[in-house]
Amino acid sequence: MTNAIVHTRVRKVAVAGFTDTNDILATEDPLEIRLVHGPSHNRRQQNISVTMRTPGNDMELAAGFLFTEGIISHSDDIQEVILSSTEDGDVATVHLKPSANARLGQVQRNFAATAACGVCGKTNLSSIRTGVSVSEHTFALSTPSLLRLPDLLRHQQSVFDSTGGLHAAALFNNSGQLLLLREDIGRHNAVDKVIGAAMQQSSIFLQQYGLLLSGRAGFELIQKAAMARIPVIAAIGAPSSLAVKMAEEWNITLVGFLKEDRFNIYSGAATIDVPQNTTQHG
Repeated sequence: MTNAIVHTRVRKVAVAGFTDTNDILATEDPLEIRLVHGPSHNRRQQNISVTMRTPGNDMELAAGFLFTEGIISHSDDIQEVILSSTEDGDVATVHLKPSANARLGQVQRNFAATAACGVCGKTNLSSIRTGVSVSEHTFALSTPSLLRLPDLLRHQQSVFDSTGGLHAAALFNNSGQLLLLREDIGRHNAVDKVIGAAMQQSSIFLQQYGLLLSGRAGFELIQKAAMARIPVIAAIGAPSSLAVKMAEEWNITLVGFLKEDRFNIYSGAATIDVPQNTTQHG
C-alpha cells in the first residue's frame, strides 16, 4: 500500500529504563472527494467530502464511498476517477457519465470526517438510514467456515503487522475464503475501499459474499453493507445496539466477537449452521 506507513523516532520506556529506537506509524492524510456530474452541456463539479484516510486504493475509496452513501447506484455510473495532489492534500475527482443520475438530495454531505467518523456531517436523524431496503438472501455458513476467518484476516493484514494501527475489511464466501481485503486507519474507509474494489470486478456480486471486519461493528458499517446488499457481517469486535437493531430490520446476519473458537450471533441465526450439542441458557 503506497505511503501507508511512516517511520519515526520513539523513546520506549519500561521500569528498567528507556531505549531510543525507530517505530512505524500508520499514515493518516486527508482525501477530498469531488464529483463531476450532469449532462454533457451542463457539467457541474461539487465537493462531496474530506475524509482522513490511509493513502492507497483511493480510487476504490472514492467509488465505494459514493456507492455506499447512495449517491450512485452502480459502478457503470462512473466514467473515470482522476487522482491529483494539491498543497492541502490529495483529491479524487469522480466523473460520472452524462447519463448517470447523482442522487445528492438524499445525502447532504460537505464536511471533514475523521478516521473514526462514519456519519459525521449528516444533516438530520432520518438521513442516517439512507436508501436501504430489506433484501432476501440465501447465503449460508457453517461454523468451521466462520471460525477460520480471524486467522486468515490476521495473515493478510500486511500493514497492521507493521503498525498495529489499521482496520481491515474483507469479503469472504460461504466456504470461509477471503477474496478481497483492504486496510485503512478509518474502519468506514476500509469498508468503502473493499466495496469499491468489488465494484470494479464484474465477477464479484456483493449479494453473494459476507463482510469481515477487523474491529467493532458500528451502525455506519452495517448501513454501508446494506447499501451494497451484503447479507452477512462478521466482526472481530463488538456490535453496537443500533447495529444489531438495523441488522435485524435489514435482514442482515450479524456475528460479533468472532474468535478462532467462538462467536456470538446477534441477528439471522438461521443463516449459520451451528453444532447441535450445545447447552441453551435462558
